[in-house]
Amino acid sequence: MHGSGVGGAEPDTIPARFAAVVAEDPDRTAIHYFGHDVSLRALDRWADAVATGLHEAGLRPGDRLAIMLQNVPEYVAAVLAAWRLGAVVVPLNPMYTARELTTVIGDCGARVLVCHPATAGAGLGHLALDLIVVTDGWTLARRREPRLSRPGPASEPYAGPARLVAFEELAATDPAGHRFQVRPGDLAILPYTSGTTGPPKGARVTHGNAFHQACLFRDWFGLGGRDALLAVSPLSHITGLIAHLGVCLVTPMPLVLAYRFHPEVMAELCAERSCTVAVGAITIFTAFLGTAAVRPESLRSLRHVVSGGAPVPRAVVEAFRERFGISIVPTYGLTETTSSSHLVPVGVEPAVDPASGAPAVGVPVTGARTRIVDPAGRVLGPGEAGEIELSGPGVVDGYWARPEESAAVIRDGWLRTGDVGFQDADGWLFVVDRLKDMIIASGFKIWPREVEDVLYEHPTVRECAVIGVPDDYRGETVAAFVSLREGARATPEELIEHCRARMAAYKYPRVIHLLDGLPKTTSGKVLRRELRALATRDTSLGET
Repeated sequence: MHGSGVGGAEPDTIPARFAAVVAEDPDRTAIHYFGHDVSLRALDRWADAVATGLHEAGLRPGDRLAIMLQNVPEYVAAVLAAWRLGAVVVPLNPMYTARELTTVIGDCGARVLVCHPATAGAGLGHLALDLIVVTDGWTLARRREPRLSRPGPASEPYAGPARLVAFEELAATDPAGHRFQVRPGDLAILPYTSGTTGPPKGARVTHGNAFHQACLFRDWFGLGGRDALLAVSPLSHITGLIAHLGVCLVTPMPLVLAYRFHPEVMAELCAERSCTVAVGAITIFTAFLGTAAVRPESLRSLRHVVSGGAPVPRAVVEAFRERFGISIVPTYGLTETTSSSHLVPVGVEPAVDPASGAPAVGVPVTGARTRIVDPAGRVLGPGEAGEIELSGPGVVDGYWARPEESAAVIRDGWLRTGDVGFQDADGWLFVVDRLKDMIIASGFKIWPREVEDVLYEHPTVRECAVIGVPDDYRGETVAAFVSLREGARATPEELIEHCRARMAAYKYPRVIHLLDGLPKTTSGKVLRRELRALATRDTSLGET
């Protein structure tokens, strides 16, 4: 366990596989960041130096290291450095407030925080940390990108018990060649998720989970050294950690980073680096569609465009294919499945539900199993809708320090997803919606996704989200939040009529709120709780 090298055994973790690819071709590009290439050799040495600095600061196997950064090269070096010491990476959303950060740090007991200087100066002196490592993420960039908004300097200096050190200073430590030999069962990542219910919980992702899922993406899509991945998702999300960082380390192929997502900047980088793979929420690809400055030829090099985390509307898929000549294929998975549990085979069109016209999200990936159950736990047959349950090598064993919640969500190796769906006879999975998002109006069940799919068919709609709001007569009624395409015009009444003509009377939205943009997480998921708060706070929105 405490050996100094990975030895001659077949790699079975990302750190071990990375050591092997460095030895095979050390001069290959590992990271590209605004005109600067980092080779595998340079990344290996960089991670060694950071690991040495962290070890001297007291980080030990099993300790938690939190990272709260945008998509910058330092993120990758920090992850590798933590794993070389047997430490656990806790990815934090860069949008976290001080309160949210305090909650997660307090729950996981992280000893080290890697963050932007502005974060360190945001009143975090009360956190029980040993070390805070700061970087603005632009040290390696040869040019700065003026179109991207970046946090300014800290409004006040850090004042707390932790030692504050610059990432560059930590990386200047003479590397000592740390190679803690992690095992597949050791904890690798602790991503926080609301899970199916309740407050944020840390999903216990092991090195075995992470390695299997990273290799899964590589092998499923046949990725190799000629490919390059456009990092459209945040590295702080499970998609970014596994389907970006992880797959690039085990392939290897260049990871093209751009601080944070900006459609025009990402499109330019895609063309410049001939990127072949992009994995992200559908809102990312909607943003490409909604940005006139994104030229179709900029994305022509993409061979695999994969979208998950939210329903993939047919109208968006068709519009994307028409403009860019590329098909968006769906995927399905959760933080608790360490990214995708279902993917569409390469070269195969996903099956389509004849009743709704919705595409399937894929078939089970290698080693994964799926079953559909009713409220009593009875396994249902093909075509019968119920809760989706999953098992396989990507499924975590539970949540950090929450044995009761772990036992409630994961039973005999089967994860209760909280999603409703069904399988057909060929194993294609169709996701209907989230159990908790179901709307019941006058006793009728309404799934938001069905209403959203109809709204997306209107030519002016760029993005939309549907929720249930209290109604004195019907119990709940359907409300939709819509942002329009650039330069487009439509009234709430026009959009309501569009839905009325295409849906049963109990389904179509009675209220439409027009917004400039929908609130989202950094991974692109729409924040429905914010929409519910907005609907409660301002009932006049439908008049805009």
